[in-house]
Amino acid sequence: MTTSLQRFRAANGALDAAGLRRTLNARAASAALLDLAGNDYLGLGSDDRVIEAAVEATHIWGAGATGSRLVTGTTALHDELERELADFLKAPAALVFSSGYLANLGVLTALGGPDVTIVSDADNHASVIDGCRLSGSVIRVVPHVDVDAVGAALAAVDTPHAMVVTDAVFSVAGDRAPLAALHAVTRTHGALLVVDEAHALGVIGPEGRGAVEAAGLASEPDVVRTVTLSKALGAQGGAVLAAPEVIDLLVNSSRPFIFDTALAPASTGAALAALRILEAEPGRVMAVRRVASRLADMVRARGVETVHPAAAIIPAYLGDPRLAVAAASVCLRAGVRVGCFRPPAVPKGRACLRLTARATLTETDLAHVRTVLDDVLVGDGGETDLSRLTTAGNS
Repeated sequence: MTTSLQRFRAANGALDAAGLRRTLNARAASAALLDLAGNDYLGLGSDDRVIEAAVEATHIWGAGATGSRLVTGTTALHDELERELADFLKAPAALVFSSGYLANLGVLTALGGPDVTIVSDADNHASVIDGCRLSGSVIRVVPHVDVDAVGAALAAVDTPHAMVVTDAVFSVAGDRAPLAALHAVTRTHGALLVVDEAHALGVIGPEGRGAVEAAGLASEPDVVRTVTLSKALGAQGGAVLAAPEVIDLLVNSSRPFIFDTALAPASTGAALAALRILEAEPGRVMAVRRVASRLADMVRARGVETVHPAAAIIPAYLGDPRLAVAAASVCLRAGVRVGCFRPPAVPKGRACLRLTARATLTETDLAHVRTVLDDVLVGDGGETDLSRLTTAGNS
C-alpha cells in the first residue's frame, strides 16, 4: 500500500512527463517586462487615480472589511459601488462579492438545486463549472456556442426549472457567445439565462458596458449577469447584476456571499474609481480592441492558428503543451510575458499561448512584440519547432 506522499509524488511525476506541471513564478514590482499575460485590459490597475482611491478608502475604512456583508462588511462605499455598477451596466440592481469566482459560485448554488436543470457551454470557465457541480442541479453540458444544442437540452428538461449559463467572452479562445440567440431559445422554454461577463466588461460595446448590454438584454428580467472587478477595472472583486428579486434571494441564501468576508475597502474604492474612469474615457474601449486586432494579425502572419478577437484575448494554438511552455519561456527571456494554457484548462491538443491586449500598449511595445513573435512562432515549414525553442529557451 502506497503512502499519501508517494501517491502525490507519482501524480506530480505524471504531470512532469506530460508537460503539464505548473509552478508559481513571482513577478517583481519593477520588472522591465511587457505584460501580455495579465487581464488589465484598460491599463487601470496602475492608474494613479485608481491607486489613490484605494489608498483613500484604506485610510477611511481600514485595511479590511472586518466581517461578512451581513455583519459589518457592508460599508457606504460598497453601496456606492453597487449603485454605480447597476447604473453603468443598465441593470436593475447589483450585489458585490469578494471575487468574480465567488459571484459565479454564489449565483449558481443559490439559484440552482435538485429541481433545476443547468445547461452549460462546454467551454465555460472553471468557476461556472464548479458552481454547477456545487449547486446540486441536474447538469447538461452542450457543445460550444451551439444554440440548437441548448434548445434540444431545454426541450428534454424534466425538472420544474432550468437555467442556461455561458461565458460572454470565453477566457482562452476569446470568442463571443451568441447571446441574443441564446436568450431567445432560453425564453422560449421559460428558463433563466446566466452570463459571465468577466472578459466583456470594459471591452464589448462602444462604451464598454459588456456583451449583455450590447445585445439589448440589460433590462431583461430573465437575464442574470456576473462580472469581475479584477480585469478591465484593474482592481479586485466581483458582482452580480440582476432583478431585485434575484439580488434579495442571493443576500439571503448565497453561501459565498453570506459567509465570506466582504471585499476589502481598498479594492472597493479602486473598482469604483476605475468604473468612473471607464465611463469618462470610453476611448480606452476602442483602443484595447484595436490592439487586440493587431496582435491577432501578428500571430496569423506567423502561420499560427488564432481567432478574430471578439474582445481582448488572442490565442496562438501550438498543440503540444511542451511546445507552449517552451514558447512562453522564450518570450519571457525576450522581455514579453504571455499566458500559457495547457490541459485541463484547454482540450488535449489545444495547448496555446494566450496574448491579452491592453489599451495602453504603445507603438514601441507592439514593435517589440512583433519581433519576439517572429522568433518564437516561425519554425520549419511555418510550424513552431520544439527543439529549436527548447534550445533558445536554454541559451
